[in-house]
This record gives sequence, structure tokens and C-alpha cells, in this order.
Amino acid sequence: MTRATLLSTLPMPDDWFASVADALPDVEIVRHRPGDDLAEGVLERTTMLHTAAWFPAAATMPALRCVQLDTSGVDHVQRTDLWSTSIPIATIGGIAPVPMAEYAMMALLELSHRIPLIQQLRSDRAWPPPEERLRTLTPRPIAGAHLSIIGYGRIGREISRLAQAFGMTVTGVRRSTTSTTAEQYDSGRLAADVDTTEVVGIDQLHEVLRRTDALVVVVPKTELTAGLLSGPELDLLPHGALVINIARGGIVDEPALLERLRDGRIGGAALDVFDTEPLPADAAWWSEPGVLVTPHVAGLAPQYHAQTLELVIENLRRLLDGRPLLNEVDRVAGY
Repeated sequence: MTRATLLSTLPMPDDWFASVADALPDVEIVRHRPGDDLAEGVLERTTMLHTAAWFPAAATMPALRCVQLDTSGVDHVQRTDLWSTSIPIATIGGIAPVPMAEYAMMALLELSHRIPLIQQLRSDRAWPPPEERLRTLTPRPIAGAHLSIIGYGRIGREISRLAQAFGMTVTGVRRSTTSTTAEQYDSGRLAADVDTTEVVGIDQLHEVLRRTDALVVVVPKTELTAGLLSGPELDLLPHGALVINIARGGIVDEPALLERLRDGRIGGAALDVFDTEPLPADAAWWSEPGVLVTPHVAGLAPQYHAQTLELVIENLRRLLDGRPLLNEVDRVAGY
């Protein structure tokens, strides 16, 4: 007897779906490629919609009890009518703390060790004389530097763990200093209950920025965080501070950041996300000295298939048992 119907629009491998079927033999699995015709009656009996960006009208899915996203962010879902329903929405948050933290530290190390400039020297086949090397290529200190993480959750904790191993002082900034009571999937290696990082509320952001040598932005994009770091906030950073954005475009004011990079107030930036994606070929960022540009790859998880399989199976079980989902979105907070 079928207890639920999983409608998935994700191009997972065959063995991924076979594993779901083995774990939950009483769940009907329907695979659908958006744009193709869908068999009659599938939407009407769908219990869980497993998708990244395909959202039929809520009224066409009367049996829907859960949306399992294949994204961590939910700003794109807020533009659909599903957002205004009471149907639980769950994300895949928690599968990428390790690779995102590694990316943040990679970016910090590259900027601190002047790698963008060194790459230009390599491209130019130029070997600077000793005096110039000493003046332009001496690394910025990492040990003893102050790292601030805007958006302190599962990813922030893992960044903090790695940064402290390099001897950095870390401060996390989050909307509330009270931990969420919702159950979350977390593949990070530092549990919240043993984390000793200084964590402050968003109301102390300006004070934190004033003592920040390197800033990592990993906050969800919501009405509260859109435009959070504009010119006045960037001007609070000490001269030569580094900025690393692995969150979403629209949180850091790009023109303000570019202006401050060019006049030296900001010492370097690593940008994995942009206001416009894909980043246009004529964008200034591609050729801007002192900037590391990557195409929204910080969150790519090496164990993606295994981790999403674990999460989807667990949330299907919770759905059938009437238990709260892992990673359920707080619509009031916006993530």
C-alpha cells in the first residue's frame, strides 16, 4: 500500500532513487523533468515535492504535505504562492559547512598571501626584484588577526573552527544570539553546544566591523539582510581589511565595495556570489586587481548525493510519522 508520493524534479542518478525505494518501499517515487508532460493525477497525489526551482501552483497539489528543496536559500520560493501556505518547506542546509568553510579559509589564505597579484605576475612572466617582493608580496598576518563572520550558524561554526586553528580571534554575528529550537541537518565538525566563539546580535554589527581584519559574509538573504553591508558599513572596517562573500548577491553593495578596493580602503576581496549571475563578461570584477572571483561554487559539496539521500529519506520518514522536518524553514525569519 502506498503511503506517500514523492515527486522529484532533480536529476539524481538511478541508484539514488533506488536507495530511496529500498528504504521506503511504501513510498511512490515519480521522477519529472520540468518542461516535460506529467502523467495525469501525479500532482494531485504528491505528498512531498523535491525540487530546486520548479513550483506548481499550490492549488494543483491538494495532498502536498512538504516541499523538500535542493537549495539552502529560500529567497526564490518567497516569490511563489507556496510561501503563503502553511505547507512545511525544508532546505538542504547543513550539507556544505565543511566545503564552504574550506573555501572561506582558502580565500583568506590566498588574499593574505597576495595570490591575485602573484597570478598576475605569472601571467606577465615577471619576476620582481627583492625590494619589490618585500614591499608588495609580504603576506598579511593571519595568526592574531580578527575574523568576523556575518551569519553565524552551521557554516559559521565550521569557519570559526578552522580559523581558530590558524590562531585567529573570531566573532560571529547573527540575527539572534539564541540558538534555533528547530532540528537541523549538520555535517559540520563543531557542535553548537561546545562552540566557545564569541557570538553577538546583529545590533552590534557596527561595533564588530570596527575591529575586523577579515570579514566573511555567509548570512541568508532576507528583507533584513538585503543591502546589509553598504558604503557606511564598509567604511567602519579598518584600513586594508579583507572581504569574503559566500552568501548571496545583494547583501554587499558591489559598487561601494569596488570603490573602496580601488582607493585602498579595502585590501582585497573574494567573491563567489554577485548581484547578477552569471556574472556578465564585461563586469569589472573579472579584471579587478586584488580580487578572487569564482562562479558560485563555495557551496558545492563533495558528498552531495550521499548527504541529500540521507536528508530526503529522513524527512520522508518524519513526514510519514507526523514529526517535524529537519531544516524546516522559519517563514517569519525568512530562512
